[in-house]
Amino acid sequence: MENTKDKQTQNQGIIIHNQYIKDLSLEIPHAPKIFKSIDTQPQIKIDVNIGAEPIEGNTFEVSLTFRIDGDVKSEKFFILEMTYAGIITVNVPDKHKEPVLMIEAPHLLFPYARQAISSALFNGGLPPLMLNPVDFAGMFNARKQAEQNSNK
Repeated sequence: MENTKDKQTQNQGIIIHNQYIKDLSLEIPHAPKIFKSIDTQPQIKIDVNIGAEPIEGNTFEVSLTFRIDGDVKSEKFFILEMTYAGIITVNVPDKHKEPVLMIEAPHLLFPYARQAISSALFNGGLPPLMLNPVDFAGMFNARKQAEQNSNK
């Protein structure tokens, strides 16, 4: 007889088992003097990358890697690098696995990653930063288009 809990787990499309900050670095290279020269909003540059590594069967580690650079008057104000990850089981047909791992799973992890980034910056004595939602579908489609173009 099959365990009812196992059967329920198999029927769920996406299961998030755990979420965590895998790596976090915050640098304020010109502190404390940079704090005196802040009279304008910092110029912010944000890079986001997504990765998915198999763990076992349909279970993967999905990671969101952020690099956020803040500059004030062409001087480096701060650098934040963070990898936020989740252990996720994906019970979908194989043809849907990649979009689920690269679009849906990051979409589910993003609010928690955004909160971790906001907290790290705040605790570092920096002004608040609210990241706008990321278009993970657009990122996925652009990557697929680039792969197709490179294969031509």
